[in-house]
Amino acid sequence: MNQSPQANTGQTQSSLEAKVRPSVIWVTAFDSKGNLLRTESGFFISPDGRFVTRADAVEGGANAVAKTADGGIYNVSGVLTVSKSADLAVLKAEVKPKKLLRFLDLNKTGELSADARVAVVGSALAGNEGAARETTITGQSSDRLEIAGTTAASSVGSPVVNENGDVVGIVASAGEKTIARPVAALDSVLSRVTADTQARWPQTAQTSPTPQATPKPRLLYAPAPSFPPGQSLPGQSGTGRFRLTFDPQGNVTNIQIVTSTGNPYFDQAAIKTLGQWKSAPSQGWQATVPVTFKTR
Repeated sequence: MNQSPQANTGQTQSSLEAKVRPSVIWVTAFDSKGNLLRTESGFFISPDGRFVTRADAVEGGANAVAKTADGGIYNVSGVLTVSKSADLAVLKAEVKPKKLLRFLDLNKTGELSADARVAVVGSALAGNEGAARETTITGQSSDRLEIAGTTAASSVGSPVVNENGDVVGIVASAGEKTIARPVAALDSVLSRVTADTQARWPQTAQTSPTPQATPKPRLLYAPAPSFPPGQSLPGQSGTGRFRLTFDPQGNVTNIQIVTSTGNPYFDQAAIKTLGQWKSAPSQGWQATVPVTFKTR
């Protein structure tokens, strides 16, 4: 992993965890109406914000945010490539040019030996469930690794690393029997990404209506979103932008998260209230609305 000392020999579990864990993220996906779909683990693989997670994690998604344990929140531009058969997806997070992003290197030394020692490393956001767990490879084939021991459900999408912190697999299913996709499968998926590949959300492209080139009518009813229960704590804040689509009768038919507030409860509260907005009759139009939650 870049941005950390190189290791020529195996590391202790604590040092391995400290090296790998900052690159492991939680990915929260939303549908085209802004509804929360699911949250799963993933991990960064490049300094420009490319990251890996399961294909199922972003299935049906039209927007997502990636969150690191140090409090960083990144809006996700879209999908670069996806493989349903391998259950792997590569996405692109929006990263500022000078941001020093922690990411993991992929193992390039070939197949693992029988009973190879590895570790499953989850996100620190999962608490103790995300702690590094040392284990062994009990079986492998071209498209799967079988890992000894029980793995927490929150580790699905997390990296499986060797003793030097290089990725050798991605957790595909957890529980009493843990299955991972080998890094060779990820290499195959990554080979589809070229310098010209643009990150996009297929679901958005299919469902977003074309904006009408007509004057925007006035709003008749526009209540402000209120804090969701249990979230109005001192210092809690978040600002987001939401795109509303109105039908000819002035009803909101679609809400898309343009920029997340960084808090899924804030996002859901905003979407619930914005869905009640009304406008004067028109030929149908869109409006992008900023929403801020802030306590004193």
